Amino acid sequence: MQTTANAAPTRSGQRPLTRRALLTAGAAGLAGLAAGAAGCGSPVERGLLGTGSQPNSLVYWNLFSGGDGENMTKMVNNYSAAHPDVSVQATVLSWGTPYYTKLALATAGSSPPDVAVTHLSRLSTLAGNDLLQGFSADQLAKAGMPAGNFTPAAMQKSTVDGTIYAIPLDTHPFVMFYNVDVCREAGLLGADGKLKPIKGPEQLQAAFAAAKKVTGQYGAVVAVTNDPSTNWRWFATLYYQLGGQVMSADGPDVKLTLDNAKAEQALGFMRQLTASGLMPGTVDGAGVTSLFSTGKAGFLLDGEWQIPTYANTDLKFDVVPVPHVFGPKPVAFADSHALVLPRNSAMDDAKRALALGFVKFLLEDSLVWAAGGHIPAWLPVQRSKAFTSLTPQSNYVQAALTAEYDPPGWFSGAGSQFENVVGAAVASCQNGSASPAQAVQAIRSGLQPYLDAPAPGT
Repeated sequence: MQTTANAAPTRSGQRPLTRRALLTAGAAGLAGLAAGAAGCGSPVERGLLGTGSQPNSLVYWNLFSGGDGENMTKMVNNYSAAHPDVSVQATVLSWGTPYYTKLALATAGSSPPDVAVTHLSRLSTLAGNDLLQGFSADQLAKAGMPAGNFTPAAMQKSTVDGTIYAIPLDTHPFVMFYNVDVCREAGLLGADGKLKPIKGPEQLQAAFAAAKKVTGQYGAVVAVTNDPSTNWRWFATLYYQLGGQVMSADGPDVKLTLDNAKAEQALGFMRQLTASGLMPGTVDGAGVTSLFSTGKAGFLLDGEWQIPTYANTDLKFDVVPVPHVFGPKPVAFADSHALVLPRNSAMDDAKRALALGFVKFLLEDSLVWAAGGHIPAWLPVQRSKAFTSLTPQSNYVQAALTAEYDPPGWFSGAGSQFENVVGAAVASCQNGSASPAQAVQAIRSGLQPYLDAPAPGT
């Protein structure tokens, strides 16, 4: 496997790609992309010059670095070992908007990668701009990947207007970590050594208060400072449990559907936790890691992808879904990584079959992927003895079944301006510089310019 260090999308054959469509797909202008394309042999240059992959070879783009990057490299190497006649060129690109913009440019240049990764929270925008090959359920079934073999919520999110545009690899939810020793001393563990069930705001506050008595500092911690995405995920978990919706979309038209009362209820609870001293109101990512890893906070609210951060330490921890605090049923905020085949008129049936075979191999090898904390979307792996015996990953599978994602919208999705706007407002409430009502107004005013602007490409 060849790796280039640097570290999705749509309806084939409907309309030509335009500059405005590319703006939408990347959620950013083309300014500055020339620098990304500069340098002989860069991924973007290869796309624009039309130097795509050859028969018996696959070009694969992803955005994984760190532990996820190591796990994905292992999976690709496993494929190469099992298919020595196939050459796989795997390229790692910068996470977020730069990745999606480069993918759009390469697709416009008629030489996209054969297979690429996307976040499902970005899919509706990518699919709406004709950047992806679509599949029917029958086509995927013939390729050995029936829709019923995937986590239902992830497969539903992979489908846009009745067409499947992505093949989900995982669900990665926002979860709750807990320090086993702290919770044992606080009387929060059952006879099985696991955290006792927590339901409702009073029980969650009581658990955090009991943990604080043990730690002498905080009951729980979540990143607040300089981390809009985490602020959004924590707020979304509570707001979604209340049945709230931030935006809805009818094609390219996006409408704000924020429920002020529900948003203020969620934000009010979050502020109560910080104002009471159960959680810090100002702490960045490094501070979060320090507090939880040194036993100064009994609980941590974060993405399951943080498991590797603590797995190689002496800390005894476990992970569960975020408790059911509000509403009639549990809801977990989540996103998913998925695999897509970018639109490519030059891809023949043989190359498409090769690409889909590569995708299926990654799904079947996704126990490796689960080491990073992610819940495999491929049910034969998710339900396997090997995964169900894997802890703490198997402890929060329920979160994949109750997952809800970022709202639709051309400026929404992982690492998007939507998350920046909402996350900043949520942070202002958690740190006490704004009331819940003021934070809600900041969300509305911050999103309005994007709602007023026509979606690029329309």
